[in-house]
Amino acid sequence: MQREISSVDAGWWIVSHEQKLWLPQGELPHGTAEQYGLAGSSGMVIGEWQGENVWLIRESRSDNMGSVRQLIDEDVGLFQLAGRGVQLAEFYRSHRWCGYCGHEMHLSKREFACLCSHCRERYYPQIAPCIIVAIRRGDEILLANHAKHRNNVYTVLAGFVEVGETLEQAVAREVMEESNVRVKNVRYVTSQPWPFPHSLMMAYMAEYEGGELQHDGKELLDAGWFRYDALPLLPPPGTVARRLIEDTVAQCRASAM
Repeated sequence: MQREISSVDAGWWIVSHEQKLWLPQGELPHGTAEQYGLAGSSGMVIGEWQGENVWLIRESRSDNMGSVRQLIDEDVGLFQLAGRGVQLAEFYRSHRWCGYCGHEMHLSKREFACLCSHCRERYYPQIAPCIIVAIRRGDEILLANHAKHRNNVYTVLAGFVEVGETLEQAVAREVMEESNVRVKNVRYVTSQPWPFPHSLMMAYMAEYEGGELQHDGKELLDAGWFRYDALPLLPPPGTVARRLIEDTVAQCRASAM
């Protein structure tokens, strides 16, 4: 899968190192390897976008290294491929040595995996499942200002799935831990790969069942019930959180008619 890049190789270029992405002019490079001085680097094709190859090169550039978040407004397919590249680059960087026997590993030629020639162990990129849920109470939606968010953005609740629990159990547990609220009628909506660093978001909608809102002060700066037509600053379009909020608002509007 991996080979030396020639000057005539062309397509979309994901140049990544330590979860960063090379974004000259703030955009994902598109064109020939010669245009971007990539000839001679080692790379692999990780997908196709609009009929052209999407290449991954695992190296750092001296400038214009940014976050894949900067591409969130791009078409969802291109954003997902960029996320795949960043995740694969980090996977290969963190799996140079076998965790069982300590010997150096090599890349599989047939799939995205690392192989140990000594003990024959095979490693694949791991994905951390997360749930994200919009909770409706009449004409209101529960939104929170997370401690890790900037610009006073309010969004829906989310959290990682723990060992031994179902996705629905994770929804109920995370909501209770973060807001002291019980939910019912939990319904799956959609999913979104989320490469920060290697998550898969499973999105749900739920209804308020009971409990007095008390937000977790460690993870949340604030939380509250917001009427659908009086919302605070929201996550950007293109995120699954924004979709859940918009879907909930649509339900509230329909009920109010």
